[in-house]
Amino acid sequence: MLANILPPPARFNFAQHLITLNAARAGKTALIDDLGTLSYGDLAGQVQRFASGLTALGLRREDRLFLLMQDSSDWVVAFLGALYAGVVPVALNTLLTPEDYAYMLDNSRAQAAAVSGPLLPTLQAAMAQTPHELKTLIVSRPAEALPAGAVDFSAVVSGHAPMATSAATLADEAAFWLYSSGSTGKPKGTVHTQGNLYWTAELYGKNVLGLRESDVVFSAAKLFFAYGLGNALTFPLSVGASVVLMAERPTPQATFKRLTAHQPTVFYGAPTGYGGMLASPDLPARSAVSLRLCSSAGEALPRDIGERWTAHFGCEIIDGIGSTEMLHVFLSNRPGDVRYGTTGKPVPGYEIELRDEADEVVGANQIGDLYVKGPSAALMYWNNREKSRDTFQGAWTKSGDKYTRDADGYYTYAGRNDDMLKVSGIYVSPFEVEATVMQHPAVLECAVVGKQDTDGLVKTKAFIVLKTGQTLTEAEVKAFVKEHLAPYKYPRFIEFVNELPKTATGKIQRFRLREKEAAGG
Repeated sequence: MLANILPPPARFNFAQHLITLNAARAGKTALIDDLGTLSYGDLAGQVQRFASGLTALGLRREDRLFLLMQDSSDWVVAFLGALYAGVVPVALNTLLTPEDYAYMLDNSRAQAAAVSGPLLPTLQAAMAQTPHELKTLIVSRPAEALPAGAVDFSAVVSGHAPMATSAATLADEAAFWLYSSGSTGKPKGTVHTQGNLYWTAELYGKNVLGLRESDVVFSAAKLFFAYGLGNALTFPLSVGASVVLMAERPTPQATFKRLTAHQPTVFYGAPTGYGGMLASPDLPARSAVSLRLCSSAGEALPRDIGERWTAHFGCEIIDGIGSTEMLHVFLSNRPGDVRYGTTGKPVPGYEIELRDEADEVVGANQIGDLYVKGPSAALMYWNNREKSRDTFQGAWTKSGDKYTRDADGYYTYAGRNDDMLKVSGIYVSPFEVEATVMQHPAVLECAVVGKQDTDGLVKTKAFIVLKTGQTLTEAEVKAFVKEHLAPYKYPRFIEFVNELPKTATGKIQRFRLREKEAAGG
């Protein structure tokens, strides 16, 4: 570990840690969301009041709180308030289906849920699909009258005195969950500790990105992502910076609005977002923004996008790779040492190994499976011993990614170990998309692979064989998938073919389709 970074004490509560760090900044703006601002003093008070409210509603230490909320100051208050009370927030992707949430309700056995008003109907649909019952439903900024038994988020905060003392949690205590997707099976509840939040802020937020109190930060990646959680909560609040939060989707226009209106100095995005912004006719001039640093993760950043962004705005994009299992970035470029097309070097405090199939470390310029060792690794996947043992191997965590390392020590992405695809920074299982397309009555067979778009970013492509005499359009396929899966999973490219390449035993040879795409179709 770095000599200048002390570990957290054994008894440690991250929410209390932030409140203590920012006690002298009570009047400074901490959060800026779509409805207004919240100072550091008011944030501390709301966190302590929400913690009291959770206790008054009957939640106990280690109970789970289902956190299905759009990015806002309420999200931050709910997350930190739960930590403060020793309740375990389960941060959830807001883009999923009721079926997904029903599974997660059962899996987490959450006792209560905090939900944004616009997402309430989706959660209610999920609740109707599972026998598991929530004891309490807390609704943030409700759009209409609350359902019977539900309580208003603002009332939970305003109706209780601040909890004077945080729960006496441990640095190694299970503190919160994030759900991680896998190539097969259901999402996995990834269990993180109080101390893991501290370590990512110290090792990456401060030591690599160099965030400071004077910064205003804005993350297009949402708080429910491990990446967004560090970007827009853990890192900035650990240095006393101000955070811009946005509930809506990070379209180029929505992002430009925040970049020009709030003048953030640090922006976090994903390669797909950067590519979309550069292609937009509304791209602001360099003089219209105040960016000093940008960050990218979620998928490999193509060299061209990085170079064009820097040429336009005059600031670097610091590309890195992290994971839900490691909580944030552990391999990254550095300010002043950016080599576009690579993912940089290990973040100080983490160790990286590239291993072959015999579990031996490979040499320079050889492809190997990426393993990482560092203090922010998750404890386990909840109730999933097999997957936990496969991923968390002693001090090492298997990332599932393949990389090469050049003679200068820079790492370059070489693909996934499994068939998972990353689309706009979110994992998509090609098998799940295939199974959904196959449900259409006109479809005989389907195979889904990754295809690079003109910016060099991976998108899903579906090869479809229709039943004899049937017709189907690309638009109809996309609409059908969006009806049955989270909308971001739909195939961006579709090709109707007469047959799919197969082995002698009838298995689809997806590698031939990938080779076809790599060769230009």
